[in-house]
Amino acid sequence: MSHQSTDTLSIYSDYVCPFCYLGKAAMEQYREEADDPPEVEWRFYDLRGYKRGPDGSIDHDVDDGKGDDYFAQVRENVERLKDRYDVTMDLDFSLDVDSWNAQQAALYVRQSYDEETFLDFHESVFEALWQDGRDIGDLDVLADLAEKAGINPDEVRDATEDETLETELRDRFEEAQQAGVSGIPTFVYEGHAARGAIPPEQFERLVEGSQ
Repeated sequence: MSHQSTDTLSIYSDYVCPFCYLGKAAMEQYREEADDPPEVEWRFYDLRGYKRGPDGSIDHDVDDGKGDDYFAQVRENVERLKDRYDVTMDLDFSLDVDSWNAQQAALYVRQSYDEETFLDFHESVFEALWQDGRDIGDLDVLADLAEKAGINPDEVRDATEDETLETELRDRFEEAQQAGVSGIPTFVYEGHAARGAIPPEQFERLVEGSQ
């Protein structure tokens, strides 16, 4: 996997990925304990892109080989990791939730507001899904989260309909794939990458081993 060198920890993720939420928690634990933690840059990835039809909607009938046994294993892994990382989450995996609107809204917020506001909104989207079981594809939910983060909710509604932002988001997804990201979460630091909900000590090796 080839990546540009940077002293920023880049994270490829999608809100509907439970392991992204768990990996975020482990990353935050690492950063709290590190003497000089790196800056973090969140990058967008479309977990269910391979199921999208030409109109952008998800075709749930696409056979991806992920049957009941697969999801039972996912649930088991999530249960294990949430206990290990001391994370509270609603284990309804919300398979019908489409994160596209949330990611397009987040892209708008990142471009139009300061980093702190973006991170507030970004965090609230993750928590809305995984702690409150809310449908983050719903514009009313996104508008509510925006307002609580000090963002004009009408701007966020408009952003989800903005074709320029849609094209830009699609480009971000393609760039991630071209960079070699094939699964999420993927954490990249100084050209080195780690995939999955890695524990805090592995973040330490990823970052400090690259220095």
